[in-house]
Amino acid sequence: MSPSTPLGRFLPNPKLKLREQLTEVCRFRHMSHRTESAYWHWMKGFILFHGKRHPREMGAPEVQAYLSHLAVQKDVAAATQRQALKLVEG
Repeated sequence: MSPSTPLGRFLPNPKLKLREQLTEVCRFRHMSHRTESAYWHWMKGFILFHGKRHPREMGAPEVQAYLSHLAVQKDVAAATQRQALKLVEG
């Protein structure tokens, strides 16, 4: 599977906690531990921003709201926003 392809047929074990699911996906994609840590950081921020809702309950509007928050309130660079968006798009 190429890095630009979404998860495809691989689905993390739904019985695992969210962090463990992220680890499964990162291992499947042969990502570094630093990349995994960065992705977890963004996922945690996204979840906390939306009142601890599970990502499965959210979609594109919530992602856009979080990225706008990063740009306006946190003054996050465009490259950092693209990294966060890449995680969501797979």
